[in-house]
Amino acid sequence: MELKSSAKISLYVLLLALAAIWLFPVLWIIISSFKTNNDLYSFPPRFWPETITFQHFIDAFEKGNFGRYFLNSAIVTISSTLLLLLINSMAGFALAKYKFKGATVLLVGFLSTLMIPLEVIMIPIFKVLSFLGMFNSLLALIIPPAATPTGVFLIRQYLLSVPDELLEAARIDGASEWRIYTQIILPVCKPILAVLAIFSFMWRWDDFLWPLIGISDPSLYTIQLALSNFIGEYNVDWGSLLAMSVITMIPVLVVFIIFQRQFVSGMVTSGMK
Repeated sequence: MELKSSAKISLYVLLLALAAIWLFPVLWIIISSFKTNNDLYSFPPRFWPETITFQHFIDAFEKGNFGRYFLNSAIVTISSTLLLLLINSMAGFALAKYKFKGATVLLVGFLSTLMIPLEVIMIPIFKVLSFLGMFNSLLALIIPPAATPTGVFLIRQYLLSVPDELLEAARIDGASEWRIYTQIILPVCKPILAVLAIFSFMWRWDDFLWPLIGISDPSLYTIQLALSNFIGEYNVDWGSLLAMSVITMIPVLVVFIIFQRQFVSGMVTSGMK
């Protein structure tokens, strides 16, 4: 028993040390955003500032028009996430519970796209969006990631655990396929939908490369593109950049805290089938 207790204590100490190493850069960014310029550029670097200031946050909002950029990012992130949950849940439901020719081939085709990096398909996506008149609009950021092979696969794997007899009983009672989807499938899928919601929110909120390609109008910039405005050719406004970087962490952290219980449950269950 003593050996087991010592092993547990050693494991916890190791995990705490690894967590501290991982969190240190994040903590440094947060603390640095409240430093004065003298503390920020001091050498040797000071971990804790002599004077705490909110001036970097004030300057960033005054110079950067970040209210508009936050709104753009919120519209893109929320709309894309809702579309992703709708489309992926429908596709996962069909692949898990409907028997039709080519279902396996279709699933393999979905999964094979995971091996294709975004850089390879950027030009085709750009041409399609330009042809449809979506270039330089928020739709160019909302539509392309509205369905992902990862989401389809996770939901399919999760729904394999749902008994087919449950759906058959609903059909015998006269329930339509749409009613089965909305009143049985979606409630059952809450944990895995929470997982996808968190992933999608993080992907869309932190995305930089595709908005850089799909948007040229500064008024439509997302928050990540706006952060690049603080990086000039010859200098970097580190104070404002750090302050806004801290602000951008908050929405993702809030979403994760809200869905953390479903996130853990969904991650554990989805890959077991």
